[in-house]
This record gives sequence, C-alpha cells and structure tokens, in this order.
Amino acid sequence: MPATPPPSRHTRAWALLGLLVCLGLSAWEARRWSLADAPMPPAAVVSPAAHTIGKAWQMVAHGELPQPRTAPSAHASHLLALPEQSPYAIAAFWFAGERESAPDVRIAMGLLDRQTQTWRDAQWVVDRHAMGQALGHGLRRLGNPVAWIDAQQRIHLFVVATGLGGWAASRVLHLRQAPGSTDLTSLQLDVVRVLPLSWLWNTSHLVRNPPLTLADGGMVLPLHFELGLKYPVFAWFNRDGDLMGLRRISTRKDLLQPSLLALTPTHWLALMRTQSPVRRVAVVESFDAGAHWQSHADLGLPNPDAALATLALAPQHFAVVQHPISRGRHALAWQLSTDGKEWSAPMTVAQGPEGDEFSYPAMVWADNSLWISYTHQRAHIRWQRWQTQSESR
Repeated sequence: MPATPPPSRHTRAWALLGLLVCLGLSAWEARRWSLADAPMPPAAVVSPAAHTIGKAWQMVAHGELPQPRTAPSAHASHLLALPEQSPYAIAAFWFAGERESAPDVRIAMGLLDRQTQTWRDAQWVVDRHAMGQALGHGLRRLGNPVAWIDAQQRIHLFVVATGLGGWAASRVLHLRQAPGSTDLTSLQLDVVRVLPLSWLWNTSHLVRNPPLTLADGGMVLPLHFELGLKYPVFAWFNRDGDLMGLRRISTRKDLLQPSLLALTPTHWLALMRTQSPVRRVAVVESFDAGAHWQSHADLGLPNPDAALATLALAPQHFAVVQHPISRGRHALAWQLSTDGKEWSAPMTVAQGPEGDEFSYPAMVWADNSLWISYTHQRAHIRWQRWQTQSESR
C-alpha cells in the first residue's frame, strides 16, 4: 500500500484553528457562567433546634452502614435528611468497590428507617457503565456523591466522575430522581448532564460537601478546582435544580473541598481543607450572599490536608467534624462554635494509633439528633448519633 502522505501545512493550520475555536467557545461558556449577572438570592437560616453551646452532648448510638457484600472498600459518605413524611429519616450515599478508583466502584445508598431507627441493606444507585451509556462516552471511576432535594421533592445526586486521567481530571455528573421512582428502596436516577464548569471540557472540578439552602428553595453547591492549582468555587442552582451560575470564592491556590455555613441570610463562611504548610483549616467570608469574599488568617483548627464537614445546628450554633491533628488521619473530633471562627474543645469521634484512617466525615440533623458518618479504615462507613443530655432522657 502507498504510504499515507503527511498532512499539509494548510490542513494542520485548519486543525489548529478548529482546536482554538473549540477552546475559545468553551472558555466563553465558562466565562458566561462565572459572570452571570442574576442576583444571588439570600441563604435561608436553617434552625432545626434551639440548642445552646453550653449543653452537654453524648453519643447515644453508633454502628456501621450495611456494606454491599461484593465491596470490600468504602469511602466518602454523604448524609441527606429526608422529608418528615418519608418513612426514612436519612439517606446515606457513598462509593464502594474493591478499592478507590477500581473499575467496579459504584455509588451505594442506605436508608435509615424512621420507625425502627435501623439501616436497611445498601443498594447500588449509580453504575459507571450505565451512566457512561446514557452520556454517550465512557467513565473510568466514580466518587464523592452529594445529594440535595429540590422544591418538587426530587433527589438530585452530584457525583465525581472521570474519563482519562486521575481525580484531577474529574467532571461533576448531575443526576436526578427519575419520574415515578417514588419508592426509595428502588431509587432510579436519570442523567441530567455533566455540569459545564470549566473551559477545559468541564474537567477538574470536584464536589464533596453538601449544598447551602437558599431562601427561594434553590441551593449553592460548593466545589473545587484541582488541576495544578487548587481553589474553591460554588455553583448556584434554582429551586428546580437548574444551574444558574458559577463563582470563585478565593484567590488562594492551595484550598480544596469548601464547606459552607450561613451565619445570617447573607453572611456566609467557607471552611476548607488546605495544602498549605501551615496545616490549619482555611476560612473565607462573604457579607453579600456569596457575591464577594474576603480572606482571613487560617483558623486555629489543625488540618492534615484532609476533608472536613460543617453544619448549622441553629442560628449562631455551628458544628464541625475534622482531624484534631496536623498530620495523619488517625483521629476525628467534632466541635461547636457561635461564629464559625472560634471553636470549643474537641469531642472525640474516632481515635486510633498512627497509621489508622478515620476520614471524610459528614453530618446531618435528623430526628432531633446530630448524625455523623465517616470512613473507617477504607473498609466501612461508620455512623454515630449524638444528642444533648436533656434530649436523650
């Protein structure tokens, strides 16, 4: 056969021009999202309980989430409080399989029965092969599920998904509860789309922590960019789950996995994992519902480059679960605050010898209790239920 002639100079020029046009259009799309001029609605001040910081707390129950039999590894749990009319109080999501990034990793879900206060056996709700078929392209790995319920009482699930490359090449996959899938014991999720978050083919954005509820029923979803630079952003969704915009929330280049707190409807904090040599929890602050952000010195809380979780228990009553150590992941604790900056003495969640791992915590308020979940040794998801002494009587 005759050798294929090399592409001509004109062919190469047109190919390069086409690539530049594609990149330009992608960049324009990302800029359109980041500069959306729709006003940011204020955050709702969620007040599930009227606790006082001075009350004594105690752990009243604990255990492990039922793990799918075919999955020896589990990681990155997320807890979602379900509506009061639901027979289930909490839906827990996590990824499980042979190991992190293994080809068999799927997203599992467990349900806490409201009446019996027991967890049902886990079910698979996201499979990379099925999702890839729906998207029209393959997925290599799944991770970090985060759930939200919209104004129509539909569950939305945001999942980190990759094609080629590692986690730094991730995209955020948006799924939504399928029409007619009202029985959560057989939850079906439809693909909405890959969120358009980056000019680089929407890659290198990851999700980890739960959204902040807005007064109009919408939400703000914290994310971070991880390809080379590490910086936090948030995506804003309306009450029906439609993406409305994207905003960066810090100019620092060493911050990951922001967790949002609303001190008032417009006064927000973002606490973050950091890769800074200082090894402390980072914080930025907004006084205008996320339109502008101010940096501050890192908090007094240690951070060994590891995930943390925050939760508003009531107005001016906030909780954080994090590692009370600057190196390693062999200890977890939770603490209380009235302003999100100064925190109480730590209360132990998990403690072990150096080399153990208790990581990626999550929190939710449900059934008059604080629930905490976390990865235990990359093998299980453990949970704890905490109440004040007056409530546990």
